[in-house]
Amino acid sequence: MLEATSFFDLTNFDHKHIFQDTDYVWDGLINLKPYMNSLDYDSLEHKELQDGVPLQTHLIYYQGRLHSGKGCAMSWDNVGKGRLSVTRNGESLPGASVIMAGAVIMGEKIQLGKGVLVESGALIKGPAILGDYTEVRQGAYLRGYCLAGKRCVIGHTTEVKHSIFLDDTKAGHFAYLGDSILGNNANLGAGTKFANLRFLAGNVQVRTDEKMIDTGLRKMGAILGDQAQTGCNSVTNPGTLIGSEGILMPNTTATSGFHAPKKVIR
Repeated sequence: MLEATSFFDLTNFDHKHIFQDTDYVWDGLINLKPYMNSLDYDSLEHKELQDGVPLQTHLIYYQGRLHSGKGCAMSWDNVGKGRLSVTRNGESLPGASVIMAGAVIMGEKIQLGKGVLVESGALIKGPAILGDYTEVRQGAYLRGYCLAGKRCVIGHTTEVKHSIFLDDTKAGHFAYLGDSILGNNANLGAGTKFANLRFLAGNVQVRTDEKMIDTGLRKMGAILGDQAQTGCNSVTNPGTLIGSEGILMPNTTATSGFHAPKKVIR
């Protein structure tokens, strides 16, 4: 009931090994740091890219290297559908990703997939992984150990820390996610907040119908199964698990513990 495969279809997720040989779905959070630290990352080096300094010009990531965006023609149409296009000297650069002027990159171990767009004003701290056709919008703040699958959206003034997005997940507006996991096609309404730290000392515990389970985690936000949704201005308590296709209604606070698939939390 609480294993990863009860929440997610991992068939096409490139980083499914995070959940391999785990007992509980939140064990993926325990595995996240060692997994991301173990990977090989392409070096993001360019004379225009300085650690912690806003970019002065667009940069193009193509075939494992950063290139200047000067003289390139770009179209931002529908990034999630693979329609970000870059042309240089009349030649198309298929699969190129763009880091726009005004974005800030801090630290190392940052991996960009194909067709990724990082908009002006976004700040990314490594380690971070952004899968193919993922969009990091203006004002987004990625605080390290953020792993996003394919076709994800990390939106305007959304803050993400030590979290996992599976494929096609969207946190489009004014959200906070700390120590959390979002399943395939999960969607957060504007202003969703995932609280991840108890007021009282001790680990986060998950309540089920049978018992309380100690997660072993001092910090844990929420875990949403595939196609789960939250309404605008909703909040989850630390250790909230919402099953696949579950719905958290707008302006509602979800109690910690396990909420069954397809449940509507009012």
